[in-house]
Amino acid sequence: MRAAEVVIVGGGVIGASVAYHLAARGYRDVLVVERGARPGEGSTGKATGGFRAQFSTSVNIRLSLLSRAKLLRFREETGVDPGFEQRGYLFLARRAAELEALHAAQSLQHATGLAEARRVGHEEVGTLNPAVAASAHTGGVFCPTDGFIRPLQILRGYIEAATRLGARFEYGASVEGLRLNARGGVEALLTNAGEIPAGHVVNAAGAWAGRLARMAGVELPVTPLRRQVAVTRPCKLLPEEMPMTIFVEDGFHLRVREGAVMLLWPDEPSVTDAFDTRIEDEWLEEVVRRAHSRVPCLKAAEIERERCWAGLYEMSPDRHAILGAAPGVENFYLANGSSGHGVMHAPALGQLLSEIILDGAAATMDVRALRLTRFAEGEPNIATEFL
Repeated sequence: MRAAEVVIVGGGVIGASVAYHLAARGYRDVLVVERGARPGEGSTGKATGGFRAQFSTSVNIRLSLLSRAKLLRFREETGVDPGFEQRGYLFLARRAAELEALHAAQSLQHATGLAEARRVGHEEVGTLNPAVAASAHTGGVFCPTDGFIRPLQILRGYIEAATRLGARFEYGASVEGLRLNARGGVEALLTNAGEIPAGHVVNAAGAWAGRLARMAGVELPVTPLRRQVAVTRPCKLLPEEMPMTIFVEDGFHLRVREGAVMLLWPDEPSVTDAFDTRIEDEWLEEVVRRAHSRVPCLKAAEIERERCWAGLYEMSPDRHAILGAAPGVENFYLANGSSGHGVMHAPALGQLLSEIILDGAAATMDVRALRLTRFAEGEPNIATEFL
């Protein structure tokens, strides 16, 4: 491999977005190295494809609004349809405290520009999703401009557009070490395919970002977390236009994709960096039980075990992305820790990091809340647990 002015480690959707946005600014000497044999073998290919702006911190709301604007013109920019369907997100509360937290978050959403998010009462929930058991909620919130995206389509769009502009993607390339210069900057990447001299290095290594950062002498608090997805056989029990429906009591949520119902429940599995896509029997039994109690018609659905899967989130301590220049390393940049929101925020994160690299700071929005040093400074982002 020849040298590159910018080497991006990680060819998932965030790394590809950074490559595209750099190339679109005229910075063409960009190389993306990905340890997978082909695009989409990592976490991007396991993402479920939800998109929302209903968050409880202003920085995440603004990231979503920026990404949404970019998704709406994604086909024009890249030539690929991102599959963005604005079917809405419906958050349901059972207890008064949950409903109050949803309403408080919505006040912040309105103040940050998400004016269309609204409260919904018990009766309107029955209109938005008639299949939900009336006893499972007391009301909730809904945003019609939230919805669904196609992770692999977004990845393909950024790869193809970046490649047309001169960026290169190398697969099957695993980074085994970094060579630092006397000033502590990264001089070259040591890979299984040889040494790659680099002017700048971007850490977009997903669940393995902490390992790469330590090679540069940076302590990056990003850990992998396993998440599982159950899928039914195709059925007509729920309509395709159904909004993502989330029960904030325990995080159980469901949606319809290609005629099948996807069931998700964020249990507390052990932290692991093993990319094991198998589903655990106990988890599957529990998620089905929760589905039957909240959406009774799903008792007639059949789980298609071979279509179920698991993937890895890249978690930060406050469940917000870490973005920007790594302190103490002059040419090492971070785009990590999106904590399950990486695909939806990839358009924004790629643009913002390209601005940081090329201009020294992000101009499109203030990203101070995403700096790595916020943890040591005692200023983590404080979010409602289920938002």
